[in-house]
Amino acid sequence: MTTADPRAEPGISAATLRKVERASSALATRSVALMDERLPWFRSLPAQQRSWVTLVAQAGIAGYVGWIGGGLDGFKLTEAVFGSAPRELARSVTLRRTVELVRIAISVAEEHLPALAATPEESAALADSLLRYSREVAFSAAGVYAAAAESRGAWDQRLEALVVDSIVRGDGGDSLASRAAALNWDFSGPVVVVVGSPPSSGAPAAGRIGVGERNRQSALIAGIADQAAPLDVSALAGLHGDRLILILSAPTADALHSAVGALLETFGDGPVVRGPIGTGLAGAMTSARLALSGLRAVLGWPNAPRGIDADHLLPERLLAGDPDAREHLHRTVFAPLVATGDALPATLDAYLAAGRALEPAARDLFVHVNTVRYRLRRVAELTGLDPMSARDSLTLQLAMMTGRLDAEPEAGRRDAS
Repeated sequence: MTTADPRAEPGISAATLRKVERASSALATRSVALMDERLPWFRSLPAQQRSWVTLVAQAGIAGYVGWIGGGLDGFKLTEAVFGSAPRELARSVTLRRTVELVRIAISVAEEHLPALAATPEESAALADSLLRYSREVAFSAAGVYAAAAESRGAWDQRLEALVVDSIVRGDGGDSLASRAAALNWDFSGPVVVVVGSPPSSGAPAAGRIGVGERNRQSALIAGIADQAAPLDVSALAGLHGDRLILILSAPTADALHSAVGALLETFGDGPVVRGPIGTGLAGAMTSARLALSGLRAVLGWPNAPRGIDADHLLPERLLAGDPDAREHLHRTVFAPLVATGDALPATLDAYLAAGRALEPAARDLFVHVNTVRYRLRRVAELTGLDPMSARDSLTLQLAMMTGRLDAEPEAGRRDAS
């Protein structure tokens, strides 16, 4: 004598189960026909995806037989119903639409299956079991989509890390553009890169990053994206050793300035440096390069404001050997001043040599003190640097020094020719 499976539905005979099993194919066909009739979006699906849905519908009816027979628990039910469909189905058919499909399939089963029962009691038992089965299928569908979402989230984070790494290394090209496009990242507008230290959490030993640390990093990056969303900016974030790299894109430069200030709290203790605002992937790579240069050099200015622009660290970057800072000072300070003739460079030299005192500089130049003031105002207009500011005067002095050193070899080559 065979003992019945204790999980089997009570009140349903083996003969009725066989009738349900034989009717499963016809019920699945009827379900798909009803989906086609009631759901416009289903009719527009490609033939391949429609065939996947048909397979799932057939598996769902067959799974019901196994379920009421006690042979399928929740985990096996998920595999039985949704295992026949490829992963692409979860991407092409949303969870909301899947619920619509399940609702139609269950309604067809509720309409036809109870009629297969031999007795009214069996019919009621079938109807009751269908209700509970539909709940199990709904939970299974939710589990499938949750797993797909987790997988997509993990893949998106890996892809985001690759994009950030490529921008930091200055590795452009088609691969970077395609990865950015896969993340729906729009580089057509203003973009800026901000760098600093990540929040402190007791960093793991070198070369050993456990699951807990990876989860913390994932939570940190996801949290930055969540904070950036209400600010009308898009954010990519990545951890590179002891540096947190934040790439922001927004419709306007003003939105970027506001976002940088609001997101400073996402960084840990220590200085935070932002690169210049650029456009496109090239602009992002330039901004990243200059921001990282500023972060390396900011140690030379202990009281630097948090969130300082890399261009405000030109003296420190120049002394640290940054060729971008040297070229920037030559282009924006030395060349414009030299192009005006000898008066402005000579006045600036005399003013700096006199310890930023107007009257001694005027005596050395044999001009009125107001002439010195006028010329210094012209220096500020041309360069954006105020000679009467201690820090700006240091930048001006270094720019004139390096500009003359760079110009000297060129003058020597001209004399030799």
